[in-house]
Amino acid sequence: MPQNYDPHTPEALRDFAKTLGVPISHNRINIPQEYGKGYCTGFTFNEQIRMLIMDYELNREIVLANPDTDIRGKMILFKFQHVLPESKRANTQLPSVMIATRKVQADIIIPVHTQTATINIEVNAAYLASLLVSKNQSVILSQLLENNQPLLFEQTVYPSMLQIVDEIIKEPVKEPFRLFFLRVKAEELICRLLIELESRPSGRQLHPLNRTDIQVIYNIRENILAHLATPPTLATLASSANMSISKLKTLFKQVFGKSIYSYYQQFRIQEAARLLAERQLSVSEVGYHLGFSNLSHFSRVFNQHIGMKPKRFSMQK
Repeated sequence: MPQNYDPHTPEALRDFAKTLGVPISHNRINIPQEYGKGYCTGFTFNEQIRMLIMDYELNREIVLANPDTDIRGKMILFKFQHVLPESKRANTQLPSVMIATRKVQADIIIPVHTQTATINIEVNAAYLASLLVSKNQSVILSQLLENNQPLLFEQTVYPSMLQIVDEIIKEPVKEPFRLFFLRVKAEELICRLLIELESRPSGRQLHPLNRTDIQVIYNIRENILAHLATPPTLATLASSANMSISKLKTLFKQVFGKSIYSYYQQFRIQEAARLLAERQLSVSEVGYHLGFSNLSHFSRVFNQHIGMKPKRFSMQK
């Protein structure tokens, strides 16, 4: 083992640094100009939990072998998206986190991209289960912690969790407390996320997901978000997905925790709020732009989601 080997530096970060030909300093590498821009930092807190923060843009594709293949089978992955400061400003999507069990193929959730802005936290399933009381767990929580079938969930990241992310990224913590602080914050994020998952309604059994199911469900999601002015039609979506309506509804709700229409409406109103705040459009312009033919109905739906009428919202921005 090299003399300067640091057990708290993830192997994935070492391999990335070696490929780019750059040094690791304080568990961080900066992307050299000839490859792009940004950084990657990571921490192996112990055998049970590790974290990678990736915020970079590459001008060429880099393929890395997964150095943690042997231990990945024990871990549950939590991939936080659209939560870093720059990505929040540049992306209209809501901050979210994808949760995957060991049997979901990693390349579905962590593809090689030239642009990445995520926080990946991996936690040993048995360790996580040991922290929780086993009685009265929901089906979602118990089957997630069993970690023996391919399951994938996506959950919206709420402001209380975004505050923790900001503390992880920005809080200046001196040695020897840095690793302790970051591990506690990572575990706090996971705890708050599990609380949200626990509150989801679910049946007695979850449906295992294969690669095709995952790709289809996310294609449907992208189709919905690309046409926010047009309410989704289940028959049309099911036909494009080559699925029965029943299967599509079941898998979509299992992954995203909402029905297709509720999910659509959430992002529709999110886009309305963005247009009112950033474009300074009138309430009627925004309502009609997003397919509301009745402005009173638009105002009621907006109030249900945002907590105030669109006119009042626009006046505060």
